[in-house]
Amino acid sequence: MVSVSNITAEQAQVILDLEENHFGDLKAIEIKPAKLTEFVSAFANAAGGDIYIGVDEREEDGRKFRSWRGFGDVEAANAHLHTVEAMKPLGGHYIAEFLRCEGMPGSVLRLEVLKTKDIIKASDGHVYIRKGAQKYRVETSEGLERLKLDKGIISFEDESVNTALENVTNSNTIIGFMLGVIPTGEPESWLKKQDLLTDGKPTVAATLLFHDEPQSALPKRSAIKIYRYKTKEEEGQRETLAFDPITIEGCAYDLIYQAVEDTKKIIEGIKKMTDKGLEPVNYPHETLHEIITNAVLHRDYSIASDIHIRIYDNRVEIQSPGKLPGHVTTANILQEQAARNGRMVRLINKFPNPPNKDVGEGLNTAFNAMTALKLKEPVIEERESSVVVNIRHQALASPQEAVIDYLKNHDEITNSIGRDLTGIRSENTMKEVFYSLKKAGLIEPVPDKRGNKAAWRKSAEKAEIAENAADPMPNANMNATEAGVFCRSKDHVSPKVAAVKANSSGCNTPSR
Repeated sequence: MVSVSNITAEQAQVILDLEENHFGDLKAIEIKPAKLTEFVSAFANAAGGDIYIGVDEREEDGRKFRSWRGFGDVEAANAHLHTVEAMKPLGGHYIAEFLRCEGMPGSVLRLEVLKTKDIIKASDGHVYIRKGAQKYRVETSEGLERLKLDKGIISFEDESVNTALENVTNSNTIIGFMLGVIPTGEPESWLKKQDLLTDGKPTVAATLLFHDEPQSALPKRSAIKIYRYKTKEEEGQRETLAFDPITIEGCAYDLIYQAVEDTKKIIEGIKKMTDKGLEPVNYPHETLHEIITNAVLHRDYSIASDIHIRIYDNRVEIQSPGKLPGHVTTANILQEQAARNGRMVRLINKFPNPPNKDVGEGLNTAFNAMTALKLKEPVIEERESSVVVNIRHQALASPQEAVIDYLKNHDEITNSIGRDLTGIRSENTMKEVFYSLKKAGLIEPVPDKRGNKAAWRKSAEKAEIAENAADPMPNANMNATEAGVFCRSKDHVSPKVAAVKANSSGCNTPSR
């Protein structure tokens, strides 16, 4: 039974204004059910997305106009629903919902197409893929192979490598592993039992795990490069490089531990402004370790590109080649699992002190470690052929709280210091933080300091602020918003600061 939901005029307008892109599309009710399956196939084989059926579009003088015209009754969409259902008899590839809005004709059918583990074909028997706002038919065997690799249906780790067998059967790595883990075993026979040898040649997984220098056999796809950019800009430039990029090589086990160690050493040299002055930047070891481990074990080795770790003044970016495998998306990655390189994941876990001790829980550990240090969670972005994890050194505290905390130990604060404290990049955005605190009576401009030298200091009300901040209960003179936010604050924030924070976020309810 398909659910029916009533929405507001504002919500309906959001749908009509939707920009068709990689994740959304709009169709009129006249679309043929078979044609509709092409779009469902395209979304399911990419990252998933929403299709709204019941929106008309016309063009006049180069401008597009849209209007709501849904199905007269829900039964009128039966052919569409039955045809989409038949694409995957066991289901699980879409969620359907009818949307109604008072004053607008008919019900719009919303299909939430889910990213699937398997490849989904349209009614015409062809496979489609979504790229940007377009769908494309996969025409070639190479394109189909690429899609299978992207979805993790096949893994490049099982391909054979043109390197001498003794490079994995008589390496220091395999000898050390066998002595420590399977002392009675022989390397070659054990590797055969693990399906790591094909036609007398090592597989990609065998090479990455047990070759002392896999980069010689798998160039430009098995190393890690580390960059240090002395900037907070979106992209690092050559002129902001602190030194030539560092290249980490070795077997997968050594690669992970060496990359984590070198990354931490570089980070130790970065200073950040805090309420106590300049202090070394600190990222949780667990976060760096788990995300680098994840990059090495789950990347797509069919793509000729190394892993890139970019260290900026205010963040660390880890870029891993390949899309998210299977049905995993950036939205469900902490709850779902899909191992592209299953053999590597299983076998590296047999090493002493394995880098993936808690198989399947690594990213959760990384996120929890950031929260424990009162830093914002990492941001995961899926790009055209890679996944980037952005580990921001940005406090969970609001910018307003950071400013007030700083002024507890300093006479004044400038825009530059404020941006260092909060992670805000825009001067104008930082000014808005200062203005909101000024409006609340918490800070005031420092006299005779203007332009580039402009600064702010505590206002004359600072004694009252300090008294309120120390009071564990809401003040009787507070308004409801101030009292409510104050009671939810874990750190006994001044009620005025809490009120400014709530007003600047545009809500009066706590959010996680």
